[in-house]
Amino acid sequence: MAYDICKALDVPSGMSKEPSYYASFLSGLSKVFLSIPRRHFEQVKEAIPVILSVLKTMASGLDGEETDSEDLFVRAISIADSVQTVCGKLVGRQNEKLRALLGLFVLQIMSLLCISMREKLSNCLTLLSQLSHFLPYCGLSYLGLLTGCHVDTIIGVVLKECTEDGDDYMSCFPYVKHGASLAVICGHMSNAIAQSAEEDLTVLKDALQSNQSKRWQAVGMLKHIFSYANLPWELKKHTIDFLLWIMDGNLSRKCDDEVADCPSYVPGLFASLQAIEMVIMYTPDAVLRKKAFNCFKQVLADIPASPRFDILKALIANSNSSSMTAILLDCFREEMHVENRRRISVGHDALLQAEKSCRSSLFWSEGVLDLVELILRPPKGGPPTLPEDSDAVLSALNLYRFVLITESTGKTNSTGVLSKNNLNKAYNEWLLPLRTLVTGIKAENKNDYDQIVVDMVCAFNPVELVLYRCIELVEEKLKQ
Repeated sequence: MAYDICKALDVPSGMSKEPSYYASFLSGLSKVFLSIPRRHFEQVKEAIPVILSVLKTMASGLDGEETDSEDLFVRAISIADSVQTVCGKLVGRQNEKLRALLGLFVLQIMSLLCISMREKLSNCLTLLSQLSHFLPYCGLSYLGLLTGCHVDTIIGVVLKECTEDGDDYMSCFPYVKHGASLAVICGHMSNAIAQSAEEDLTVLKDALQSNQSKRWQAVGMLKHIFSYANLPWELKKHTIDFLLWIMDGNLSRKCDDEVADCPSYVPGLFASLQAIEMVIMYTPDAVLRKKAFNCFKQVLADIPASPRFDILKALIANSNSSSMTAILLDCFREEMHVENRRRISVGHDALLQAEKSCRSSLFWSEGVLDLVELILRPPKGGPPTLPEDSDAVLSALNLYRFVLITESTGKTNSTGVLSKNNLNKAYNEWLLPLRTLVTGIKAENKNDYDQIVVDMVCAFNPVELVLYRCIELVEEKLKQ
């Protein structure tokens, strides 16, 4: 009977049916599950992909149309209730694997519900609270969801029962990790939701602040919210607030000789920082943009110097936005500025000894010149594209000027910027070609008074100012 109902739910591609069509079938399925005499896991396992397919279709809207799908989610929660009731009749392995499947089902529904509500998130808090009620029964804690370990556990249990079609079957749960993150964020949004999940957020905060590895895992999980375009901005705002909340206070950080396991977290941290970049670039809310940038810097600061250096370089190298590249280069320059102040405060000899153990001088290395070259002489060859890359070019020039002046003033050459070869390279391959490009564009548009062109030429003024200062500084050094 469950198979017959699922077959009726499976609508052929191109056929549009209203949510009301599916509601009665979902209600029927909820009752059928309660009357299944045997093979409970197998029956539920077969039905869930079809149920989720219906919810996903309704959540996204057929043919791009908005649909009133809230009632379908009420029926889906009723199905989850029925599955929980069936679980209560089972023991041992049978109970374990059906509870794991219920956990995946609930997390997927939670994601689809948030996607469906779009900008009407406040309308679904009651449903989110009802879904959160299943989490403790399925053995899913907020900490386990954020670190991903509980999600991996229930996925493993279900996969063990799908010996032939495991990957295909798991494809019906594409938003499970989104749901794991959303479950926690919704609990942070609403005390009622947290209480329904039987969670104490203060305990969660303490656990994350006292354990850097778990904090990194949490940051890695939250990228699923930041990077998914169909989730409402309100949820992304609450996620930024949550990250700022856990980063506020006395954070436990590992010593540099205890970060051997840090490389395993770098891919997740890199992806999360890229996802936060998307919030910074695309949010229409200026307040959220400012908060997201603050969050970006705090996440970055929580990473030890060596992987932080590598991550920043990778973010700059993979940036497709001139403005974002400029921001990242400014972050890199700030890291150098902080390190330089530390050099001055502790004294050079003491610093050399400290560097042997903490390797915190990575930012003052030849790697900085590689970054400047990446912008001023892109890998594709020739000078950068202007005016498109003006922001990145200005930031790269400011970085180069800062390094040149600081190394000259401090009578150091940690970056190699003062070596004759590097001075000649910067002068002939970076600065002079850029000067030729800038002066050529300005001359070409000298008599064009179109407002767009006037604005473009004016935007070159700060680039030109810093460029000529860099040229003067290099010429002075080459004469010495």
